[in-house]
Amino acid sequence: MARLTHCACTSVLVGKAATLDGSTLIARTEDHAEACAPKRFTVVPERVHKKESFVSANNQFSMELDGAGLRYTSTPDVDQSEGAYEEAGINAAGVAMSATESTYANERVLAHDPLVEEGGLAEDALVTVVLPFISSARAGVERVAAIVAEHGSAEGNSILFADADEVWYMELATGHHWVAQRIPDDAYAVCANRISIQEVDFESPDFLHSDGIREFVEDNHLNPRPGTFDFRRIFGTYSQQDTHYNAPRVWFGQRLFTPEVEQQPEDLDLPFIRRANRLLDVDDVAQLLASHFDGTPFDPLGSDGDERSRTRYRAIALSRTQEGHVLQIRPGLPPERAGVHWVSLATTAFSPFVPFFANASAVHPAWESEARRPDPESVYWLLRTLDVLAESRYPLVARRVEDYLKASRQKAHAFVAATDRACAPLKGEALTEALTGANRAFMDELLADTRTLLQDAIMAEAEDSPLSFDMDENL
Repeated sequence: MARLTHCACTSVLVGKAATLDGSTLIARTEDHAEACAPKRFTVVPERVHKKESFVSANNQFSMELDGAGLRYTSTPDVDQSEGAYEEAGINAAGVAMSATESTYANERVLAHDPLVEEGGLAEDALVTVVLPFISSARAGVERVAAIVAEHGSAEGNSILFADADEVWYMELATGHHWVAQRIPDDAYAVCANRISIQEVDFESPDFLHSDGIREFVEDNHLNPRPGTFDFRRIFGTYSQQDTHYNAPRVWFGQRLFTPEVEQQPEDLDLPFIRRANRLLDVDDVAQLLASHFDGTPFDPLGSDGDERSRTRYRAIALSRTQEGHVLQIRPGLPPERAGVHWVSLATTAFSPFVPFFANASAVHPAWESEARRPDPESVYWLLRTLDVLAESRYPLVARRVEDYLKASRQKAHAFVAATDRACAPLKGEALTEALTGANRAFMDELLADTRTLLQDAIMAEAEDSPLSFDMDENL
């Protein structure tokens, strides 16, 4: 049986006309049942598959991989005993994929089409068997659909795809039924462990769906609102857990991007598609992924509200967040220049989002570390240490961390702009080599900044120890 340990994530999708520079953006946090489940960031090289058998360590899902597999970025688990869980990446064709946000269908629909827990497609395998083989976002939906038609789905999962033109959100609800919707170019969506897609337009090219889904719903009397086809209402859940665990995250995201609209955090019918009151960029999306109801009575680290309100809702950034990513496909550029994988290892509340040009052959060793326990040579563990220090003594170190993150953002944007200028004349292997070196140099700089911050935080906390006693200035 598939083990649902990677079970609680928050997703953001933004169309190209809704961003500052015309980029498409897909983004997500990856959360885990355990606080420390180390991740690494790497590049998977291109390879030609010759009718090779892929078998998942998680639930024995198996399929044949054949043909050319593109190079792609990836954030796999360090411990792969239950599967790779590569989670997110950008391939050499300039296609981004994030998989998955765990999503839950109701018992009525599952009674008629249960999940295929043994041998069905699950989160651990999705990026591995899909991303190397697709050349567009729509093709990503179609490849997942073909696999589910043959093998079934082991879990309720939502999957994000983007290329330079389109952003797609796909929800696998039951063993064989799903719907995918193209995010309108001028819109965004925030999703949080619930089925999000609402009214399905079966005549529109902006929707894709499983074969026979309308007949399945009609034959089994599953539609509570005949005359409509509201996917969330038919397949989704409306539970107490949704009220406290899921809906408030969507509310906060829409509050951040569309603050003029009055909504309630426990509203289970918040709209899937929203328009922001401004053009969005990578920093806006990263801010949401790093948030914990900041500035509200519901912030676990805040001083507003009371103990009950500060623990009422599940925040986006948690101690058990293992990584976050913003996958940016920039407009007007060839695939080898378009993709930037912004990666944040460990808890997104305290870790910077680091830009990585996807057309690279290798990653900095500290980001690729396979250490399973705290290790000063591992970026995951350095940032996890920062998380622990910052969370335990938040008032003391919050300003230092805030300054570090602000400086990291400024350096990141300067790095992207400078690298674009420096690499503009280059093509082919020369471009890949230059981007690989530039990525490495910038990661070195941020690694030094992170170590300095940790040193400063430790020294500040040592000075503030309760195990002290004042006598006079000499003692």
